[in-house]
Amino acid sequence: MASIHSKDTRPELAVRHWLWHHGFRYRKNARQLPGSPDIVVVNAHVAIFVHGCFWHQHPGCPAATVPHSNVDFWTAKFRRNHERDERVRSSLSALGWHTLVIWECQLKPPVFEKTMAVVAAILSDARDSASSRPQPRPYDFVSDNDDYDLAAEDLEDYDSPD
Repeated sequence: MASIHSKDTRPELAVRHWLWHHGFRYRKNARQLPGSPDIVVVNAHVAIFVHGCFWHQHPGCPAATVPHSNVDFWTAKFRRNHERDERVRSSLSALGWHTLVIWECQLKPPVFEKTMAVVAAILSDARDSASSRPQPRPYDFVSDNDDYDLAAEDLEDYDSPD
């Protein structure tokens, strides 16, 4: 596991490259924010996480497998990863940041451009309304392909007044 990196992964580099060439400026691995988001688009107030399907156990993804050896260790590790992800997203939301999760499988060649078009639309919307909206807004979209889902903030987080 020593060769597993948490920064500058291929999927993250692909997203950053696309964003930069389409005019979106960002900060990477912002340590001042909870969870050190992979990409932070400051003017849109959006924190982007590029998650590996294996490490973060993307639901329904064939890459989200549990190794057959030492199952208890891996199950506990994946559960802790999921709990940490939820804590980080809640912390960012409490600070007024939108969160966006892009899964590794959504960056494969067949769906890469579609994924990035959705990301661009979300960032544009957030950037256009960032100055007038103090509360974080959930991003949700309907996909005609069940294999292609982009995770965004949960809608139920906004039902209760804080």
